[in-house]
Amino acid sequence: MYEKDKRVVITLDAGGTNFVFGAVQGDRFVVDPITLPSRADNLDLCLGTMVDGFRMVIERLPEQPVAISFAFPGPADYPLGIIDGFLPNFPSFRNGVALKDFLEDQFHLPTFINNDGDLFAYGEALAGALPEINARLEAAGSPKRFHNLIGYTWGTGFGVGIVSGGRMHVGDNSCIETFCLSHKDLPDYDVEEGVSIRGLKRLYTEYAGIEGPAPEPREMFEIAEGMREGNAEAARRAFARFGEVAGDAMATTVSLIDGLIVIGGGITAARKYIMPALFREMHRQMRTFKGETHNRVQMKIYDLDDPTQFEAFARGDVRHLKVYGSNREVTYDPQKRIGVMTSRIGASKAISLGAYAFALNKIDMQESR
Repeated sequence: MYEKDKRVVITLDAGGTNFVFGAVQGDRFVVDPITLPSRADNLDLCLGTMVDGFRMVIERLPEQPVAISFAFPGPADYPLGIIDGFLPNFPSFRNGVALKDFLEDQFHLPTFINNDGDLFAYGEALAGALPEINARLEAAGSPKRFHNLIGYTWGTGFGVGIVSGGRMHVGDNSCIETFCLSHKDLPDYDVEEGVSIRGLKRLYTEYAGIEGPAPEPREMFEIAEGMREGNAEAARRAFARFGEVAGDAMATTVSLIDGLIVIGGGITAARKYIMPALFREMHRQMRTFKGETHNRVQMKIYDLDDPTQFEAFARGDVRHLKVYGSNREVTYDPQKRIGVMTSRIGASKAISLGAYAFALNKIDMQESR
């Protein structure tokens, strides 16, 4: 959408340990990333670091940026840019911080702050999974096109974002969350206790029958692959269980939103152990008291990372129907279907591209009034 735009937007990947600053122009990063410790436990130092990082980016740009736009984790009033809840990774923000106004006072640039899951989905919808899949469908000769996308991030938590018809859905309270769905088999616990780094670690120690520190997801994948010492069976079971619990939550969401699903985050590197269980769960049958069964998700679900499944996804079920009372014939495809894929561009880049597009879209809307 903005791949040829000449305007520059400053971005930030705001983590509890580090801030990574950058700048995007025409869907490309135009400065090398600048990484500074976030100092998230001290508000003065944290905000000072943020200002220093943005200034360092501006000094390296050949032209003046038009906006600052970035994601911030956790609860907030995003339209107002106020961080207003307790964030474990940012304890100094617990009493509320008017971050948008602070940065606009410092830099005299329009500043936009959004949830990272929302921006991930927005970036994938505009410059990632959605245009890629629609282009592949066109190349395959399929008339099917998709306009809605659900983006999930697997990492410290279980993030979600929704884009419908090119618009990022933020709700009336900036409170689109998936972590508070119930865990599949532990209904008194939220789903993030199973779909997160901590959830994976807990599962590994449980299945391996050990106490003490668990391996990180990357290390767990290497254990599963036999590249590192550890309990390979426990690692594989932990990834599969992760996928099953994620698939349950995703089946609920896609039944209400009806769109493509794209997943990002480092844990997707272990997709070979996660996705079979995820798809089994999404394909699960449900029962009625009459003894009937039906699919948990009414659409047919395809693995778009699998070339054979993509071919079937593109082919669909094209039919020719004669129009009653005439010699005309119409062609249609009655197969209701969606696809699930892992991000090709990566979560961090998708979030930055989403932040870039969001800022330019807001600026263009304001200028057109």
